[in-house]
Amino acid sequence: MEKNIPKFDVLPQHIGFIMDGNGRWAKMRGLERSAGHKEGALTFRRIGEYCADVGIKYMTFYASSTENWNRPKSEVLALMKLFKEYLKEGDERIAENDIRQMRLKFIGERDNLPKDLLKLIEKAERESAKYDKVTVNIALNYGGRAEITHAVKEISKKVKSGVLSVDEITEELVNNHIYTAGQPDPDIIVRPSGEFRLSNFMTWQSAYSEFWFSDVLWPDFSEDDVNKILEDYQKRNRRFGGV
Repeated sequence: MEKNIPKFDVLPQHIGFIMDGNGRWAKMRGLERSAGHKEGALTFRRIGEYCADVGIKYMTFYASSTENWNRPKSEVLALMKLFKEYLKEGDERIAENDIRQMRLKFIGERDNLPKDLLKLIEKAERESAKYDKVTVNIALNYGGRAEITHAVKEISKKVKSGVLSVDEITEELVNNHIYTAGQPDPDIIVRPSGEFRLSNFMTWQSAYSEFWFSDVLWPDFSEDDVNKILEDYQKRNRRFGGV
């Protein structure tokens, strides 16, 4: 909390981070991919806390996708173990959580998550629900298309039951049925590791998002990189389809 925090004239309300490059980071060092994920988790905590200190009110971190289940079983198990360790460690950081008042929300499909992990997720969400200064979304077992499909199904049920008519379906209604309902769309989405794609991240919400790409692998991502993003954001002219 004693860091020298720079001041910015304009801050994005919401930043989305695609945490990419953990495996390559580990491979470059002759380590198992799980070591890269562990280092990436440390970077997630550090960058999240720094963004909160700067004044970012909403953050979404892409932790794992619906497609990640296709990876080797050992890597999937290592990821699940890492998520559990992170959530258990959160119980030991109560004082810091009180200072930053960070609310944790997990977005994504929960049906096939391990039951013990699901209990930890529900506990973290329940115990941080009292905070309203900063919201941190962790996209776990998440897919942008799956999110839209989920919203369509929920709306369809209401139409079928007569609660809604087809004519009442609007963009606002869809917004109210996606995982980030009630939150602003991401102003800027950050993709490190040299890739130039969204990879099924926040497909609905990113319609007017700015993008920022970097060759830095996620475990090496630093506070200075965040400052570069925010400095660049000052220069963006966001017209939202206007002139």
